[in-house]
Amino acid sequence: MASTASTSSLSEEELMLIVKWSGKEYTVRVCGDDTVGELKRRICELTNVLPIRQKLLYPKVGSKLADDSNFLSQLPLKSSLKMTMIGTTEDDIIIDQVDMPEIVDDFEIGQEEAVDIKDKEVNKQKLRRRISQFKIELQNPCRAGKKLLVLDIDYTLFDHRSTAENPLELMRPYLHEFLTSVYSEYDIMIWSATSMKWIDLKMRQLGVLDNPNYKVTALLDHLAMITVQSTSRGVFDCKPLGLIWAQLPEFYNSKNTIMFDDLRRNFVMNPQNGLTIKPFRTAHSNRDSDQELVKLTQYLLAIAELDDFTTLNHGKWEFFSEENTKRRRHT
Repeated sequence: MASTASTSSLSEEELMLIVKWSGKEYTVRVCGDDTVGELKRRICELTNVLPIRQKLLYPKVGSKLADDSNFLSQLPLKSSLKMTMIGTTEDDIIIDQVDMPEIVDDFEIGQEEAVDIKDKEVNKQKLRRRISQFKIELQNPCRAGKKLLVLDIDYTLFDHRSTAENPLELMRPYLHEFLTSVYSEYDIMIWSATSMKWIDLKMRQLGVLDNPNYKVTALLDHLAMITVQSTSRGVFDCKPLGLIWAQLPEFYNSKNTIMFDDLRRNFVMNPQNGLTIKPFRTAHSNRDSDQELVKLTQYLLAIAELDDFTTLNHGKWEFFSEENTKRRRHT
C-alpha cells in the first residue's frame, strides 16, 4: 500500500534532482509524469548538452535511464538524489546533419485517441509547465491581423540526410518564393525537433533569416515540445501549438494558425491545425520535380481570407486548392 501511495504522490509532485556534470552540480526540476526524455530536456536547458548526447548514470536505476520513454514515476527516484551525466555540448563538437536524430516510423493516431490525448489532463499539465518554462524569443515583431504559419525544417524545407558541398543544393525548390508570397498574409515561425543552434545554422545557410522579402517571427526548438503517451503507439514527442497561443494570445489562436510538418504525430495536441507535407528526400533527384511549395502557396493564399481554419480539413488541401483555382478562372 505504501508503495502505491508513493508512486501516486510522485506522479503529482515536483522532484528536484541534482545532476553532476563537468565538475558542477545542477538542480533539475521535473514531475513524476515526465519521461526520462523530458528529464534530459531539462538538463539540456541547464547544460546545453543535447538529449541525444546525454548518458545518465545512477546505480539504483541502471538501464531504465537509457530509455527515454520511461516515466519518472516508474523509477525509484527521490528528491535531491544525485546522478551523473556524461555528454558533450555542441560547442565542443562538429555539427553534422547526419548526426541528428531521424524519425522514419511515422504513424497516424485514430481520431478518438487523438481527442483523448489532446484532452487528457496530464498532457494539459505538461503543456502548462512548458508554457511557463519555455519563452518564445521574437526575431521580429508579430503583425496584427496576420495569420500564423508554423514550419518544420527537416524534410519540410530541407533534405537534412543527403550530402552536398553547398546546403543550398538540399533546399526544397521554391522555398524563398513560397515564403515571400505567404508573408503577405502570414507571420512565419520555424519549429524543429532539433536544437536552436542547428535551426539557426541551417536557416542562415539557406538565407531564410536575412531575406529582404520576408521576416521570420520566431524560432522554436525541441525544448518547446512535450512528451505524450498513446495507448496504441506508446510514448512520443509532439509540438503543442497551445504554447504559442498562450504566450502570444493577442495575435494567434487555433482559428488563425496552420502548421506544416512531414510527421503527423507532431499535430496530436492540435490535429485541426496540422497539414502533413510530402517529405522532401533525395534532393538531387527530386530538385526539378518537387512542386509541393508551389501548390501550398496557392492553398495558403486561398484560405487566408477565412476567419476560422478549424473548419477546414487540411488533409484534403489539394482538392481545396484545385477548386479555388477553377473558381477564380471562371470569375
